[in-house]
Amino acid sequence: MSLDVSPALLEQAERGEVDEAEFVDCVRTSLPYAWEMISSLVARLKVDGGPFADNLTPPPDEQARGQLLRALASDAIRGALQRHFGVRLAFQNCHRVAVFPLDPAADETLARFTSVRSQLLNQSPELRDC
Repeated sequence: MSLDVSPALLEQAERGEVDEAEFVDCVRTSLPYAWEMISSLVARLKVDGGPFADNLTPPPDEQARGQLLRALASDAIRGALQRHFGVRLAFQNCHRVAVFPLDPAADETLARFTSVRSQLLNQSPELRDC
């Protein structure tokens, strides 16, 4: 899963000056499933409150799964999304994405979510190929 980079954005990168807002827009248009997933979780966190918001529904197909993996496995994309939305992102498997507020009060909950124990408890035979 690659980003659809416009010639203008590629030219910026070649010059060494990349506008992060344009990069974020490139991610939005290139990875629409991942963008919508993260956007909806951010909205849910803001509306419902709580320590975090997460997704438990597997992606509808492999293309969608690939978009989530691409968005969250890339340090540059993940970092840009976190800055854009003002949240911290966590990822446990091929679909369990969570957003946490930047508030230090969420640190302990984030640490539990990203712990080895939580990773092991979130496994199931259905997820072996994701």
